[in-house]
Amino acid sequence: TENGTRLLLHVLSDKILRFRYLTPGAAAEPDFSYAVPGSADHHPTRPAVPAFLEFKEKADHYRITTGRVICIVWKDSLRTRVLDRSGNILAADEKGFHWQYDYESGNDIVKMSQQVPSGVCYYGLGDKPANMNLRGQRFMNWGSDTYGYEKGTDPLYKNIPFFQVLHQRIAHGIFFDNTFKAFFDFAAERADVTSFWAEGGEMNYYFIYGPTLLEVTQEYTLLTCPPELPPLWTLGYHQCKWSYFPASNVQAIASGLRERRIPCDAIYLDIDYMDGYRCFTWHPQHFPEPKQLVDELAADGFKTVVIIDPGIKIDPQYPVYREGIDNDYFCRRADGPLMRGSVWPGLCTFPDYTRPEVREWWAGLFKGLIAETGVRGVWNDMNEPAVFEKGTFPEDVRFGYDGQPGSHRKAHNIYGMQMARATNEGVKRFSYPNRPFTITRSTYAGGQRYS
Repeated sequence: TENGTRLLLHVLSDKILRFRYLTPGAAAEPDFSYAVPGSADHHPTRPAVPAFLEFKEKADHYRITTGRVICIVWKDSLRTRVLDRSGNILAADEKGFHWQYDYESGNDIVKMSQQVPSGVCYYGLGDKPANMNLRGQRFMNWGSDTYGYEKGTDPLYKNIPFFQVLHQRIAHGIFFDNTFKAFFDFAAERADVTSFWAEGGEMNYYFIYGPTLLEVTQEYTLLTCPPELPPLWTLGYHQCKWSYFPASNVQAIASGLRERRIPCDAIYLDIDYMDGYRCFTWHPQHFPEPKQLVDELAADGFKTVVIIDPGIKIDPQYPVYREGIDNDYFCRRADGPLMRGSVWPGLCTFPDYTRPEVREWWAGLFKGLIAETGVRGVWNDMNEPAVFEKGTFPEDVRFGYDGQPGSHRKAHNIYGMQMARATNEGVKRFSYPNRPFTITRSTYAGGQRYS
């Protein structure tokens, strides 16, 4: 455009278009995503290339046609309109892409606004305790520890910036691949406009055509990769609460379930199995013989799943803490000191799971639990990340971000996902030939690959 805004439009398949807007004077950031794997070697389900692709330039617009959709881009404003091959309008920009300075947060905002046709419905965004149809509501994606939430509480733990639009029985999806704090307004502020925006990063989103809701979900799953086949026992009943201890209580619960003929395939151990809430340890009094307990539960048909949090207790006598310090694996503030925050063990440091060497180290820590003790699954918790002082890390905390370094503003929403990634690698490594089982409280789009 005349003001220097640029649009990079990538046709991934007949059904998927990617829109990436660059602000005036800004160079394109490296094309990196935790949600969408970047190479064919790591993306076995990448959507098929378009069977048909045609590009035409007109006096005032460009027209891109695939086998299933038509996209019109106006030259003066870069506003877009997407139609199906029958001419039905699927999505039409209102203002389209724009950016602004937010005086409340002090951040630059990238924003997209689209028209709302009569009778349209919106669905998605993951765990939002709201009406199924999201129209008339506004939501935030900023993973938060929200104990005891109710209907209408927002945000919660997970960050899934993907929603579906259904109008006259024709569906499409929007996947806004931006990890900064994000917002979604489904005709709440203005009845004829829906918008989504983020406090940083790029306006980078995927349009995904159905035409059914199921087909939109299938295409999104192919884009971000489907989950691996889970162990069969994970489809059974699981028993979990905060918290079963000591070991005799766990045994009593297991015996009671069997005596009452209540089906159950797994029992979960919360933080009280640990020695002073130190991850990868066992409480010497409450669980003096962990392998014996796990073996006895297994003999009675129960798989054992244990909790692991990201907070590593600051204790020079604690081997996990010493290893992290010696190898500089923990997150640091912008001016150099370690990121310290209080969680269940007291004052803790926190691994930077966005660095490959940290994920490799973390995966190796599961040998004792999985290979030596016989634990069959791991539950990641408190990984929004949550700390007791102010809810989460300060914004200046730095992350390696797999070679794209940034602050906590950029990494917050993917911290839990990358912890689950590292955990799943460890569980998979030491469970082989059994399939791994990892669950996580916080995650981002694409996290289904790991948990």
